[in-house]
Amino acid sequence: MAEAGEQEEVMAAQQTGRRDPYEVLEVPRDATEQQIKNAYRKLALKYHPDKNTARPDAAEKFKEVAYSYSILCDPEKRERYDAAGFEAVDLEGVDMELDLSNLGTINTVFAALFSKLGVPIKTTISAGVLKDALSGTVTIRPLPLSRPMTEKVEKQGAHFFGITISEAQAEAGVVVHVSSAAQSKFKLLYFEQEENGGLGLAQQEDSVKAGRITSAAMYFLHFQVCRLDPTVNALAFAKDPDASFFKRLEGLQPCEVSELKAGTHIFAVYGDNFFKSARYTIEAICMDSFVENVVKLKEVEAQLLAKRGELRQFEIEYREALARFTAVTNKYSLEKHTVDELLKLRNKIHESFTSMPGLLMKTSSNDKLKGAGANFLTKEAEISDQNEEQELPMGDSTPNKPNKRKWLNLNFRTNHFPC
Repeated sequence: MAEAGEQEEVMAAQQTGRRDPYEVLEVPRDATEQQIKNAYRKLALKYHPDKNTARPDAAEKFKEVAYSYSILCDPEKRERYDAAGFEAVDLEGVDMELDLSNLGTINTVFAALFSKLGVPIKTTISAGVLKDALSGTVTIRPLPLSRPMTEKVEKQGAHFFGITISEAQAEAGVVVHVSSAAQSKFKLLYFEQEENGGLGLAQQEDSVKAGRITSAAMYFLHFQVCRLDPTVNALAFAKDPDASFFKRLEGLQPCEVSELKAGTHIFAVYGDNFFKSARYTIEAICMDSFVENVVKLKEVEAQLLAKRGELRQFEIEYREALARFTAVTNKYSLEKHTVDELLKLRNKIHESFTSMPGLLMKTSSNDKLKGAGANFLTKEAEISDQNEEQELPMGDSTPNKPNKRKWLNLNFRTNHFPC
């Protein structure tokens, strides 16, 4: 059955003119997030237009790779695709990663404008930086532990640093932190040695705004520390603001590397501003003086991952309860309106049961009765008063019935004589 389902998806992909994303990235259908990410970076570098000027099809290959990755890197989109193919994927909402070094001035202006308006714009590292790192032609400066260094990197450029740690420091854990008081956009990169002696990108963290600064960090603490992708929250809020709370932890993504061994490790700060250079401060810290906080962080990370699973279940319960509440409130409004109308009609019918003339108001049609109970009571009280006046003569002092004297409004002429 599973093989038949996969064949149907492949046939559907052929009919739509698009290849299966798993086939494009050359990964199995049960590939992990890390396998998908590694495959994408490898193929994106292979087919990048800047590296394949002699191949006209390279640009299309690059777009196909980016499109496939945009589906498989998002757990929700991947699940929809696995269930129903391309038709279940919102083609208009695909998140593409932009290479600003190859975007052009006009498009860069528009990307910067959208970013200012709060639209999440994902950017990728320029092929030139990755190519220089892979060929081993970059300049690496040493960065001692606990000695911050402030620099300025050009847009779409990178500064490389070498951090050397001992066995004891590796065991205690290391944190690499970059911040920018100027709120510059940047990426913190970690490279590993390749067999050819070059540097291959192993992990990257995009800067995020935190108060009045932007910052990014990598944690090598021998346990899983997750990054929180803000674009996931932004897209969830755009789709459903009322239920975006349930997606707040969906942006948690496990970092690729959780520990470092003794030796020298290569990091880089990549300038990700649209037009100007990025000012930043980088620092590498050994955690031997922060043991208590490291233990607390491990507990919090575990609690967040558990809470993410709880929120997924709670969202199902919340939506079911909300649907019931909506149905009940709608029924309440309908029933209330029905009861009010029936009581109103009942009162009108009651008021129509009389043979006394003048008590019913004239109606414009035979099927519509007018008048209210209050009017009926007022008329009845006036008739009662008239009857009592006729029965009691003027000056009668019958007990328990006060005299009702009606003085006519007569104009008496009085002659005033002087005393």
